Amino acid sequence: MDDIPRDRLTGPLRRGAVKKHVAAIHVSGKLTLLQRKLSNVLLLNAYDTLISQSRHQIDARTLCLMIGYNSNDMETLKQSLRGLAETVAEWDMLDAEGRQEWGVSALLSYAKLKGGICEYAYSPALAEKLHDPKVFALINLNIQRRFTSGHALALYENCYRFIRTGSTGWWSLDLFRRLMGVADSPYYEVFKHLNAKVIKPAVAEVNKTSNIVVTPELRKMGRSVTDIRFRIAENPQLAILDLDDGEGLRNSEVYARLRALGVSDRLARQWIAEHGQDYVRRKLDYVAGQGGVKNAVGYLTAALREDFDGSAPEPGVSPRNPAPPRSFRARRLERIRDLAAARKPTQRDADKRLFMARLDAAARDDFERHGWMSALNAEAIAAFWEELHPGAFDGLD
Repeated sequence: MDDIPRDRLTGPLRRGAVKKHVAAIHVSGKLTLLQRKLSNVLLLNAYDTLISQSRHQIDARTLCLMIGYNSNDMETLKQSLRGLAETVAEWDMLDAEGRQEWGVSALLSYAKLKGGICEYAYSPALAEKLHDPKVFALINLNIQRRFTSGHALALYENCYRFIRTGSTGWWSLDLFRRLMGVADSPYYEVFKHLNAKVIKPAVAEVNKTSNIVVTPELRKMGRSVTDIRFRIAENPQLAILDLDDGEGLRNSEVYARLRALGVSDRLARQWIAEHGQDYVRRKLDYVAGQGGVKNAVGYLTAALREDFDGSAPEPGVSPRNPAPPRSFRARRLERIRDLAAARKPTQRDADKRLFMARLDAAARDDFERHGWMSALNAEAIAAFWEELHPGAFDGLD
């Protein structure tokens, strides 16, 4: 799966990572890989209003695309939602006053599909725990999309929240089997089977796929394994993954140049996500070669917006002279940018995936670099948005 596009995301989905309380991770019953991914996206979608709203909504077609379902496969979505409603979350922790608190709740109190909208809710007690910032794991949605095994994603979820301490601490094998969703299988009561089919494959995928490296350690009583823990370290080979709302972009040379020019952090990341690093680099090179520019950021803004550079200079554009009347292409690009910005965050991701499905390899590569500003796909992009919004470009001629 490709990474989730971040261009101009707003609201909870711009975060790109979801706070998962221990209650959302320690579940009884087996969750499939798709159900785990679904649970994470639903939580991320609802997170900012978990306490203030009792019900949450997301476009069902968009939800399918974000999780990796066929967008028309409502039956699979129904089955996964049913599984979440039938799965129990359990917590056992100290409250704010130091008193022991145990609780249990279905992961979803209800879910329904109507008119292309998925509506769902959490029980008030679970919503409170899910929103508690004191004990959580950061589940990055770009990383979770890379997982192909439910056991590996479960291991990642349960290990990543201990990244700061470097170890999960000792888990009894009974608890570990519960966390992996295999507690009901007699087959996995034999450690040899658990190790061969669950532990080793999951560890290998986490270390290959995610931003952490985990190392299992065993504790025995006699010859029998009784407990397991995982040592956790950052994965140096995947350190450039976007782990915290743009961290990967912040490591780029283009980002550093933008910041040195005086561009804000947020705008720098937005430009890179929207236009692609190569495009922004060309405009930076052009502005740097002009000499005597008093307002470099303003000049760069115009260069990005109007798509001019040394090879095709726009007469009259300078920090002191306003840009001439824009071409039809420039006005159309601005309209597309406005249309995309008006879409809900999850719809933007779906829009890109639907459009990319139409492209060949070369066109797709250019679109991945430049997004809706892709010159190679300009006409196809315009046709796509005309289909979504008939008459979108009326009056631009």
